[in-house]
Amino acid sequence: MASDSVKLYTAIYVALIVLAFAKFIFFEFDQFFTYQQAFAGTMGAAVIKSFLIVAYFQHLRWENKSLTYLMLLSLALVLLLMAAATYSIT
Repeated sequence: MASDSVKLYTAIYVALIVLAFAKFIFFEFDQFFTYQQAFAGTMGAAVIKSFLIVAYFQHLRWENKSLTYLMLLSLALVLLLMAAATYSIT
């Protein structure tokens, strides 16, 4: 069982490294990607990386669903506050 978790965490770590490298590729090889494509790819990679980190390294995948819903609610509220702060500055 311990070797299974080591394999899982190693695979997640390698996936995070590949996604970080993909973000570098998007902006360094600008002859293949437009800025909008590079930005969209970077945002997609960031979302996937965030999901992997929260789900596996912070063990949210194995927690009760109520804790997961609480985390999603807090994320939604943070995004709402950021949007409100953005429009209150201008």
